[in-house]
Amino acid sequence: MIRSFRLRSLRNKLALVFFLITAAAFSVIYFYVVPGREENLQGRQLHDLEIVAHGAKERFTTIAKLDPVRKLIPLRVRSADDDTSARVTLLRWEPTVGGPRFTPIFDSREATVAVPVNPALSTKAFQTRRAQSSISSFGGKDVGQVAQPIKAHRRGRVRWVVLYTRDLDDVEQAVSFVRNRVLIATIAALLLAMTGGYLVARRLARRVRRLEEAAKNVATGRFVEPLPVDSRDELGQLTEAFNEMQEQLRRLDVARKEFIATASHELRTPIFSLGGFVELLQDEDLDEETRREFIETMSDQVARLQKLSVDLLDLSRLDSGSVELQTEPVELSELARSVIDEFIPAMAEHGTELEVDVPASGVRARCDRERVAQIMRILLDNAIRHTPDGTQVLVRADSHNQTAALTITDSGPGMPDAVQAKAFERFYTGDAARGAGLGLAIARELAARMSGHLSLVSRPGNTTFMLELPLSREATDEPLVGAGVSP
Repeated sequence: MIRSFRLRSLRNKLALVFFLITAAAFSVIYFYVVPGREENLQGRQLHDLEIVAHGAKERFTTIAKLDPVRKLIPLRVRSADDDTSARVTLLRWEPTVGGPRFTPIFDSREATVAVPVNPALSTKAFQTRRAQSSISSFGGKDVGQVAQPIKAHRRGRVRWVVLYTRDLDDVEQAVSFVRNRVLIATIAALLLAMTGGYLVARRLARRVRRLEEAAKNVATGRFVEPLPVDSRDELGQLTEAFNEMQEQLRRLDVARKEFIATASHELRTPIFSLGGFVELLQDEDLDEETRREFIETMSDQVARLQKLSVDLLDLSRLDSGSVELQTEPVELSELARSVIDEFIPAMAEHGTELEVDVPASGVRARCDRERVAQIMRILLDNAIRHTPDGTQVLVRADSHNQTAALTITDSGPGMPDAVQAKAFERFYTGDAARGAGLGLAIARELAARMSGHLSLVSRPGNTTFMLELPLSREATDEPLVGAGVSP
C-alpha cells in the first residue's frame, strides 16, 4: 500500500493537493465561519432581550414607587416572564461591610433552586444606572442576561435590579445542526476530491508518462509516431511542441546520415584515386611524361580534397552556429574588384571574357566583408568550372528598394529546371567530376545569416546569381568609377 502511494508520483501529488485544499476550505468553515455565525446569533438574541427588557421596565418602576404594594411583585415578575420568554429575577441592593450585595426578592422560576444572580453584571448596571447585557454561563449552559436597574424610591435612588435570563438552547441547536451538516459535507467533499482528483491526476499522469516514454525513445535515436493531441491545454501544447521537435530531430538525423554518407563518398573517391596513382608511380618503367601527367592529376585530387575539407568545415560551423559575422558598411564595388583580381589567372587560362559594371557612386551594403568575398569566390569559381572556354562573365553591383545587389551572370549553356530546383542543396551537383555540391549551399546559408538572399535564374545562354544584401544608410566615402576589364 505504501509502495503504491508514492508521493513521487504526479498522480498522488495532485490527488493529495485536491484533498488538502478541500480539507482546508471546510476547516475554515467549521472552525471560523460556524463559530462566527454562533456569535452572531447569540448577539441577536441578546439584542432582542434588551428590547423586551426595556419594554417591561415601566411595570417594575410603578410598583417600586408603591412600597406598600409588595404583593404585586410576584404578579409583575411572572407577567414579565410571559412577555419576554425569559427568566425574570428581581434583585435588591443591600450595602454590606464587604461591599454591595444583591439579594433575590422574587424569581419567576421560584421552583428552581439555583437563581442566576450574576453579581458582576448587576453591579455594573447598578453603578451606571443603565441596562447591561452579557453572555454568561449558568447551569453548564450559555445564557443571555440583561440587568435592568429600577428606581425603587421616590427620591430616584436605585434599589432594584431586574435580571432577565434567557437560555440559548435554540442557538446551540441551530449551530450544532450546521456543524453536523458541515461535517457530513466535509466528509463527502473529501471523498469526492480524493476520487475526482485521483482520476484527473491519473489521466494527466498518463499523458505525462506517454511524453516521457516518447522522449526516452527519441533520446536513444528511435523516433515514434506523432503523439495524439487530445486537448488544447498546456499538456496538449507541450505534446504539439514535442511532435514538432521530434520531426525536426528526425529531419536533422536524416540530414546528418546523408551528410556522413555523401561526405564519405566524396572523400573516398579522391583518396582511392590518389592511392591508385601512388601504386602506378611506384612502377619504375613509367616514362617521364606519363609520370608528370599522374602527378598533375594527383595535384588536382589534392586540391579537390582541400576544397572539400574547407567546405565541410564551413558547413559544420554553420550548423553549430559558431560562425561569427562582423557586420559593417562594405563597398561592394571595391570588394568585387578585389575578388576579381584573385581570379585573373584562372580566367586567362579559361579564356573568360570578364566585364565589370558598377555605378560611379559605388554601392555600400551592411554585411560581413569576408563572407561576401567568400560567396563571390564560390560564384566566380562556378562560372569558370561549369561553362565552356571563352564564356563571357558579367559582374554587376547596384541598388534598388533599400537593397544592395551583387550579380554574376555568365553566357554558358544554362541549367535544366531540375538542376535549378536542387542547385542550393548540399552535395547536389549536376557534374560530380567538377565538385562536391557544397559551394552554393554554403553561399546561400551565409547570405541568409547576413539577412540577405542568394537567388538563381538560368536559361540557355544566360545564368544569373544575384546576392541581395541590406543597403547601408551611410554615404560612400570615395566615389568609385566602374570600368570593364578583359583579362
